[in-house]
Amino acid sequence: MILAWSAIRYRSLPTLCDKQFYLTTRLRSASCMAVQQPPWTIPIRQVDEPVLKIYNSLTRTKTEFVPRNGRHVKWYNCGPTVYDASHMGHARNYMTQDILRRILTDYFAYDIHFVMNITDIDDKIIERARQNHLLEKFRLETTVLSPNLVSQVGDAWRSHLRDRVGRGEEEEAWARLEKLILNKNWKQDCLKRDEKFDMYFTSAARTRAALQLAQSQLQSGNLGSDVVHQLIDSSKDILARSLDTQYKSTVTDPTISRSLAAYWESRFFHDMARLRVRDPDTVTRVTEYVPEIVAFVERIIQNGYAYEAGGSVYFDTQAFDGADDHDYAKLEPWSKGNRELLEGGEGTLSVKTGQRSASDFALWKASKPGEPSWASPWGPGRPGWHIECSVMASAIFGDNMDIHSGGIDLAFPHHDNEIAQSEAYHNCGSWVNYFIHTGHLHIEGLKMSKSLKNFITIDEILEKYTARQLRLAFLTQLWNAKIDFSESLMTGEVRNIETTLNNFFTTTKALINQAEAEGRMSDGSHHYELPEQELTTSFHQIQSNFRAALCDSFNTPEAIDTLRDLVSKTNIYINTRGKNLNVGLIEYIARWVGRMLRMFGLGEGETNEMGWGQDGQAYGNVAMKREDVIMPYLRSLSSFRDGVRKLAMEKGDTALKDILALCDKLRDVDLVPLGVALDDQEDGKALVKIVPAAELIKARDEKRAQLDAKNAKKLEAAENERLKRLQKIMKGRVAPADMFKPPHVEEGTYGSWNDAGLPLTDGNGKELSKTQEKKTQKNWENQKKLHEDYLAWQREQ
Repeated sequence: MILAWSAIRYRSLPTLCDKQFYLTTRLRSASCMAVQQPPWTIPIRQVDEPVLKIYNSLTRTKTEFVPRNGRHVKWYNCGPTVYDASHMGHARNYMTQDILRRILTDYFAYDIHFVMNITDIDDKIIERARQNHLLEKFRLETTVLSPNLVSQVGDAWRSHLRDRVGRGEEEEAWARLEKLILNKNWKQDCLKRDEKFDMYFTSAARTRAALQLAQSQLQSGNLGSDVVHQLIDSSKDILARSLDTQYKSTVTDPTISRSLAAYWESRFFHDMARLRVRDPDTVTRVTEYVPEIVAFVERIIQNGYAYEAGGSVYFDTQAFDGADDHDYAKLEPWSKGNRELLEGGEGTLSVKTGQRSASDFALWKASKPGEPSWASPWGPGRPGWHIECSVMASAIFGDNMDIHSGGIDLAFPHHDNEIAQSEAYHNCGSWVNYFIHTGHLHIEGLKMSKSLKNFITIDEILEKYTARQLRLAFLTQLWNAKIDFSESLMTGEVRNIETTLNNFFTTTKALINQAEAEGRMSDGSHHYELPEQELTTSFHQIQSNFRAALCDSFNTPEAIDTLRDLVSKTNIYINTRGKNLNVGLIEYIARWVGRMLRMFGLGEGETNEMGWGQDGQAYGNVAMKREDVIMPYLRSLSSFRDGVRKLAMEKGDTALKDILALCDKLRDVDLVPLGVALDDQEDGKALVKIVPAAELIKARDEKRAQLDAKNAKKLEAAENERLKRLQKIMKGRVAPADMFKPPHVEEGTYGSWNDAGLPLTDGNGKELSKTQEKKTQKNWENQKKLHEDYLAWQREQ
């Protein structure tokens, strides 16, 4: 068949040339088919690649990470309840989650859909918004200091004193409380009872002082609005609570709560941007999902795991836990009966009526006067806290997700309740595959708390440290372990790591720039000798160690240590190879180190920049004209040229020395404020480094200070030596002929002397013993030498 087709094809060709070309092509094809490639075998893997394992709170072990859908990962992260300023606890949680997310996306190349919620309706938000509204309204309406106002604030103060400070004490006991607070043991007992005690006492003391001042102003007739506002502002914490108790039912506008939440949500994302935390792929808000929440609760009731009571709906934990295919409290089953945790999970505004069990929790809360509400089959109400995440995550991901994350303080009851109600809704056995929890944050060894005066907002911490330094601090600790944030951590390990890496990249960039300026021409040597081979081998091993560390449940402390080890080895190579340095190898290593640091979120500036970049604050973010940039450098160079020309034309005896002094001035004085460092090398060429001017100035000033201290020490030593020598010389003021005679010895010590002044007899006329003669002779000879030195010193003066 094939031969027949070929013959037909051959005859159909129009020209002899076409027929010849066809025959040649067919012959070549037949020849190629006769010669085949040798067989190829699959390489045998010499080292197995580590498998990514994650510490899973559902197992309390490190388990292999297996997404359900290839490399696509569904990840839900519990977001903030937005009612106040973001603080270090938020920084710890969200920066840590961001680090893990970056590792999975930028290093392991997973395709992650990252969803985070915003809790914009909650007991804390409602109470804070209502109190702020009532206090501001009261402040605007009260413009004159009156006895009624003073009395009203006084009543609020006494109520606060009874409820939160004195536990039933009356006003007369305040003087006693002021003394007791100075007793550390008593205060410690109060803090054990209530960790906010110190904060409550401070509010009481501040309000008491404001009341006393207001009473004196009232008596003097000073009744103006400034006095009124001073009283209200000083007592706002206590007064707001009192106003809320009296007038909360009058607050019916739902936008009051939403406005507060919207403001703090905006501030939260602003703070996260300053911390270099990536935005979520999807943001969900509770108030946008209320219809879905109602439907979700209805399904749970239909499935037999929830019940209505007094307009609220509660999850039936016993019915759920008793089902064959369900378990309640998968994360912390030992906390099921912890009433303190259970009550904390229900909120301060909850009214517990109709619950079948103390562990049952609210899916839907009947709204009371002064609380926002939405329509539901059970009457006006609002979502419970735990239900929101279940509904919003299910709306985006369905009946299963790969990762759910949050702070460890949310594990029980919040996350356990999420799991239970979601599995009750979907009738599934596993709603979350991997639960990861970030560890607690302590400040200088203590839990962060306003009452302990160690509560730090993100605004405050960024005034002291950069976002990079904070991220480094978290990277040096395991993500799921407790971290103790301290001054020693930041000024010790973190600063040391940052300085080491900055110096490494500065040197590397300088070497690359120098090589490029020289054209990178071949010098006839490949520069890949034994030191280069050893460094390359170390580099590849460290890359493997780095991957192994990250596969070990994101062990970032170990990963950072491997980078530091690589930098150390590379620095040793740079410092020992001299002219034989292989700049290409250095660049290869430095660019990988920079990519890994940027992968952790430590990068600044342009992503294609060598290293990890510099904080924008180091150079300033103001766009500058070309002339503005180059003119300071041109002035320095022009001034240097003028000085060299002048010295050359004068042809003085010290011209060469003076030119070298000008070179030092250019390096140490002129270029330092411009951010240029010149490092002198053995070959006579300077290595040019671009460094933040502030760092160079600081280093120069520290070097000067050290030199000044060294010189001062030398001067002090010289002065001490001079005084010591002078003291010795002054001993020679007495001539040896007079040294054994009064007044240089006590009257009557000796009776007679020879011509040289040596004593012959003692005061009683008795001749000196041989021992005494030897001693006086030796002392006389020593004094003679001292006296000669003294006379010589006098002649020199």
